[in-house]
Amino acid sequence: MPTARSTALNVPRRRRRVAPAALAGATLLLAACGGTAASPGSEAPAPAAETSAAATATDDDAAFTPVELDNCGFATTVESPPERVVTIKSSTFELMLALGLADRVVGTAFLDGEVPERYADAAADVPVIADAAPGREAVLALEPDLVFAGWESNFSADGAGERSELEDVGVTTYVAPAACKAPGYMPDPLTFDSVFADIIEAGEILGVPKAAADLVAEQEAALAAIEPDDRGLRALWYSSGTDVPYVGAGIGAPQMIMSAAGLENVASDVEDTWTSFGWEQVADADPEVIVLVDAAWNTAEQKIALLEANPTASRLAAVRESRYVVVPFASTEAGVRNVDAVAQLVRDLAEIEVAP
Repeated sequence: MPTARSTALNVPRRRRRVAPAALAGATLLLAACGGTAASPGSEAPAPAAETSAAATATDDDAAFTPVELDNCGFATTVESPPERVVTIKSSTFELMLALGLADRVVGTAFLDGEVPERYADAAADVPVIADAAPGREAVLALEPDLVFAGWESNFSADGAGERSELEDVGVTTYVAPAACKAPGYMPDPLTFDSVFADIIEAGEILGVPKAAADLVAEQEAALAAIEPDDRGLRALWYSSGTDVPYVGAGIGAPQMIMSAAGLENVASDVEDTWTSFGWEQVADADPEVIVLVDAAWNTAEQKIALLEANPTASRLAAVRESRYVVVPFASTEAGVRNVDAVAQLVRDLAEIEVAP
């Protein structure tokens, strides 16, 4: 088991000792970039890891060298490829599935919706241990050697446990780097390059650099094949909130996805991932399109009903003319679904007419 190390490093999170296997993975990524592209506006192709799970399970295992990480300001070392992984949030679970590593996931929690159909069979046998962040005892009962979290806040006394405490009992902890919040660690802005770099890093940690490189090459090809909407439409990314809407701001996944789809974010000047945005601000911005985040706990239909009932929002042309596009919540956080979200937005925007 890895030795616990809880002292934060005052260095960028990418500055670390990289194992030889990681360098091999980066080389493979460059060689793989000529992969088959998806047709414009199509869903990203299913990763090759789906059809080669047995191969990825031992991908470069023999060449693995311990990897030292400064992960969101927490220093940790991965001594060997984790074999018993607990994932928290859809973004981390679906990355494991995309890498062909479902058989290493001993439990998952805090899922944001159904997994994509292409991963359904692989996910079927993985137990869901909690609807929200699991408790420390529930996590430790599974005897994991890695807890892979989608949010920093998943590690807390009220959640899966403090990172230092888990590492003290031999459990390595890792937060998806795009979710880091501290200055110098939070992506500013989040880009597809950083999302893909995080996949490569996960591949290094998990001992499957080739599977990670192949996945990134496929996602890069699919993204490059998407033709963005070229009308320069202004859009509001509406995630939640009733009295005050909570919207996608200028440096997070909503901005990254909208920009790739050809949309201009009306809240792009806010230096944050998400922000509160008053209804009067929405009216002043007068977006031509509204992107609705669909979640089981706050559906797109509920948001439409609220918009149409709100005395300010109901006056917007986008609301009167039902100029809505919808993305599932699980696609709105950095991860393997982001390219699909861009493709979906472009397809849906093609059905929307906006008068000049």
